[in-house]
Amino acid sequence: MTASLPHQGPWSDEPGRPAEDRRHMIRRRSLTLLIIVLLIGIPAGYLVISANQSRDSGKDKEAKYSATGLTAGWPSKLQRRIYQVPVPHPAWHVAYYETNNWKTSRLYTQFETNAAGLDAYLTGLGVTRKDLKQGDVAIGARDRKITGWKFATTDSWYGFVHRQKNPAPTHDVVVDLSNPAYPWVYVVSRTVP
Repeated sequence: MTASLPHQGPWSDEPGRPAEDRRHMIRRRSLTLLIIVLLIGIPAGYLVISANQSRDSGKDKEAKYSATGLTAGWPSKLQRRIYQVPVPHPAWHVAYYETNNWKTSRLYTQFETNAAGLDAYLTGLGVTRKDLKQGDVAIGARDRKITGWKFATTDSWYGFVHRQKNPAPTHDVVVDLSNPAYPWVYVVSRTVP
């Protein structure tokens, strides 16, 4: 005589184990599905968001570095330190542009300041107003073309070249004193890597 096994029910997988009711099975499967979604969905969502942010950041950098001419705003603190361009406070209409190649790196900076700001800037370079030479447009044609700077031939333009021993940068400086209370300063700081 063969022994018959007790009826296990349609959802029982193991002999001798009571059948699992339908509600408990649905809850268990839902919990399993939720765990799978959390383990796969959250990292996948994070990767999608991260990829979009990275792509947007790359586009911003590409636009910044492919721009020709000056960009409105202050150069970063790192740029100001490397190129030794002490933009004074207060300063308005600040703009800059950086170029780099295997031979020379340049930071072009312009700003408007007041008389005290000009003195502070010159002091930061280690020079004084006595070093300004009237009519000396120290910024060359190549650099003026890159930035779009145009210096009229008037008596209000002053300039000088501040040469330093390598690796310190050289500064070509032009100051517009047509309004002595609010002078404009134009600087090309170049370093040799």
